[in-house]
Amino acid sequence: MEGLELTCFQIISAVGSARSFYIEAIQEAKAGHYDSAKDLIQQGQAIFLEGHHAHAGLIQQEASGDQLAFQLLLVHAEDQLMSAESFGILAEEFISVYETIERRSYEKGN
Repeated sequence: MEGLELTCFQIISAVGSARSFYIEAIQEAKAGHYDSAKDLIQQGQAIFLEGHHAHAGLIQQEASGDQLAFQLLLVHAEDQLMSAESFGILAEEFISVYETIERRSYEKGN
């Protein structure tokens, strides 16, 4: 496997794992387990950064004059990167919404 292909697979693997953490975080928040949800977000963010750094390395490589060949695999890796980033943002919002709903429900009950 060539360098570019390997980097693409590293991106796909890292951000796919991050997306899984984000989805699990939403499920934990839905169940009222906010601390667990926030821990999962942090784990997702940490592994997302691995993919982000690999992608940034490709951008720096091309910026230094090393032209990267167009590959569908790279497009797929970038798509997965953006998808995972969106999932992370939405997961944080879901946690906040679930916490707000629970807090307001509790306040109305008292």
